[in-house]
Amino acid sequence: MNIVDLIFQRSTATDTAVISPEQRLTFGELESRMIDCARRMGADAAWPSKDRPRIGLDAPSGADYIVAALSILRQDACFVPIPGELTATERAQLASATALDAIVHAKNAEEWRIDPVTHDSPPAFDEVALTALNPAFIRFSSGTTGAAKGIVISHETLLGRITAANEGLRIGPNDRVLWVLPMAHHFAVSIVLYLYHGATTILAPASDPKVMIDMMREHGATVMYGSPYHYTMLSGQPEAAALGSLRLAVSTAFALTEEVAALFVGKTGLHLTQGMGIIEAGLPVLNLEHAKDKPTSIGKPLPAFEIKLDDGELLLRGPGVFDAYLTPWQPREAVLRDGWFATGDIAEMDDDGCLFLRGRVRSVINVGGLKCFPEEVEAILLTHPGVKAVRVSARAHPALGAMPSAEIIPQNTGAPPPAGELRKLCQERLSAYKVPLFYTFVSELPLTASGKLRRH
Repeated sequence: MNIVDLIFQRSTATDTAVISPEQRLTFGELESRMIDCARRMGADAAWPSKDRPRIGLDAPSGADYIVAALSILRQDACFVPIPGELTATERAQLASATALDAIVHAKNAEEWRIDPVTHDSPPAFDEVALTALNPAFIRFSSGTTGAAKGIVISHETLLGRITAANEGLRIGPNDRVLWVLPMAHHFAVSIVLYLYHGATTILAPASDPKVMIDMMREHGATVMYGSPYHYTMLSGQPEAAALGSLRLAVSTAFALTEEVAALFVGKTGLHLTQGMGIIEAGLPVLNLEHAKDKPTSIGKPLPAFEIKLDDGELLLRGPGVFDAYLTPWQPREAVLRDGWFATGDIAEMDDDGCLFLRGRVRSVINVGGLKCFPEEVEAILLTHPGVKAVRVSARAHPALGAMPSAEIIPQNTGAPPPAGELRKLCQERLSAYKVPLFYTFVSELPLTASGKLRRH
């Protein structure tokens, strides 16, 4: 089974699939461009000759990203998105961890090159078992331990999760979805879902709220998928009231606050619907019933899912749960607890059955919807000769939800390293969103009984 084949078997060729400021594609045109792009990729001498190769995609978000991604998937290759904000070091780490066979560097669907990737050692995972899964995607997240792990999603699992998610979203051919999130981070349970269910995806520039509203009005958007940051920007526009014509505005990526929810409804009359989207399970929880009176709740599980709390930790089960962790290799059955997936989120449930997230079991920092692993930042800071020990944690940020903050024990307490030096060191080695905003010098850091750094 290939999810791309199913998308175009179900679609109507003359219906509009994608609208961007530069172009408009019907499903027929999208399929034709995809077939041509896939043919040219497959004929390129640099395209791997092996079955189900792992192909990275380095491309800007847009209509051509969709064409290139579908072209990779159509050839039964495993698609590995490469976020544009990654540094050269981070890209090399991703290529090594996933044992990429090649990377497609694309300016657009016509201008691209394929670079083969070679490795000094064999994959650090079970390649035969991976191939047997019929893998569609590998994405990186924190898993349940706080360490970055590749998450494998097969074509079958992808179909299960977009079908389950749409029981709540109810997206169909009459919907036009205003899209503003980065495709390298959000694609499988969003763009693929919209295409599979015949909706039109309107690609608006995330940095220009005026153009977002103009495109929404011009093309009759019915649904929006964005973060609290985007809804805050839109609320400041003179024509924000136009957003009230949407039938559904889903807030995701990081926690929705009372302030943002109140601001948006005050400007538009529309209540934001918060959802819980996680790469391991898709969209299992959505606040469809209580968006008005409980905007900070993530809501209730969608019909296909069950949830329970285990000592406060949110566990769930249902269709679309990931197939395996890549490194170290762990098939789904080895990760689940008696059939339940432990999300790593601490939650509470009220008398109406609404869920509220209260924190994380692990320490990952969510910066505007992008995940930052404290251990990675700490490793960079520890390379500075003036740093003896360090702990990186989240500090609240009004626009991005959180930003990393560093507590540092200096080698010389009388002469701590300048914060500017530490910031420059991080900027040279890390993506911008991972660079700590705050640097505090302390005499000690809390440790566990076993001597490990104690997290908040």
